[in-house]
Amino acid sequence: MTKLLSLKRNPLWIALGSALLVQACAIPQLETREPQISVPEYYNAQSATDDSVSSPKTASIDWRDWFNDPQLTELVETAINNNQEVAILLQRINMAANEVYAREGEYLPSVSAGVEADTEKVGEYTRDGAVEEHLNIKEGKAFPDPLANLRLGLNATWEIDVWHKLRNATKVASLEYMSSVEGRKFFITQLVSEVSRTYFELLALDNKLSTLDSTIAVQQNVINTINTLKQYGRSTSLPISRFTAEVKKNESERFLIQQEIVEKENALNLLLGRPPQPIARRSETLLSANIIKPNVGVPSELLSNRADIRQAELALEAAKLNISVAKANFYPSFELKASLGLAAFDSRYLFNVPESLAYSLSGELFAPLINLRAIEAVYQNASAEQIQAAYEYELALVRAVVEVTNSLSKLNNLAQSVNAKEQQIMSLDQSVDVANKLFSSAHGEYLEVLLAQREALEARSEFIETRQQQMSALVDLYQALGGGWQS
Repeated sequence: MTKLLSLKRNPLWIALGSALLVQACAIPQLETREPQISVPEYYNAQSATDDSVSSPKTASIDWRDWFNDPQLTELVETAINNNQEVAILLQRINMAANEVYAREGEYLPSVSAGVEADTEKVGEYTRDGAVEEHLNIKEGKAFPDPLANLRLGLNATWEIDVWHKLRNATKVASLEYMSSVEGRKFFITQLVSEVSRTYFELLALDNKLSTLDSTIAVQQNVINTINTLKQYGRSTSLPISRFTAEVKKNESERFLIQQEIVEKENALNLLLGRPPQPIARRSETLLSANIIKPNVGVPSELLSNRADIRQAELALEAAKLNISVAKANFYPSFELKASLGLAAFDSRYLFNVPESLAYSLSGELFAPLINLRAIEAVYQNASAEQIQAAYEYELALVRAVVEVTNSLSKLNNLAQSVNAKEQQIMSLDQSVDVANKLFSSAHGEYLEVLLAQREALEARSEFIETRQQQMSALVDLYQALGGGWQS
């Protein structure tokens, strides 16, 4: 009992207890946030009886099941293999993995081996100089001057991770590494989508160019017909001038589309990570492809299918752990130091064991007491980062549900728009045919022919744009569901 009381009265323990008490009082209260997750049971454009509800998870769907186009698949594979930004993200993942290794090494003992040599000449009127002079007089031997010191051995230091600061920091690095992996997957999904959109835009431009060429050829035939009628006095030069002007207008538009094709090809080559070159494609697939609405599952599957949601979730877990890491900075740190080796003032005696054997063992305890602003700032920032990560996780989830809902609705409406456009084109083709026959038999005006051809050209261009939007909507749905590309 007496020994226990004396231990409690020991100044070292009193100081340690006081330091811990001061630190406990110095830690401010922080605000944190748990994400408010509210996932609907079904998408707005989907009912409980929809076949897509019972579908497998969309992440297991292969890209080829979405777009049956071998040339597009080849372009996507080229982009994933060659795109420079994908390669940059891979190096960031490697750096994140190296950070995990570095953090793991921080809570393990650090051991080093080496040789140390130094020499020293002290002044006679210093404490060391007085000791040397005293030994010279007492022993009757000259003290080496200057005095050398040689040491050969091992040094070890180890910070005892009492508060789990170092281990939590390692877990944070691991979560950040996994987050970077998910970030690369999300970028690949975006890359696949961007390559596909650009590809379909290129096909649309090809079809617009083909439609213009067909219209110009028809208008040239009309001009030839008018010239024939003019020879028989059944027409004038006015229709020829009007149709010639219309041909030149379409030829001018043709050059603009050709320039757009060049720029779109170069944009696609940039995504593929290669210099400008022709893009192999079959333009007619844009209008002939069958669009099948894929299975989309239910909103809750987005939590596991979307890489950006998984990335946000990992970032949130890392932010939570970072608060514990920052909080541990308020507490004392414990460090052990040890050394073992051979030491002598002359190399002749360095290996005279056990006389030259030297070792040391010490323990250190340090706790910050004054000017804690820097530690408090890091602690407050950790709280702010956790709240921010919670909001970002909520936003990623809400954005995912909205994107899928919009894509489903867009696909449904565009399908109906395409059907209406097809019927419009059929009616306009009939009107062009009737107008041509009436004009050829001198029962119609040339303006009717011109107007009918112009309306038919505009309708075909709008139909091509609608088909391109339809394919792009399918790409948007692929991206919104988290992508199905397996690389």
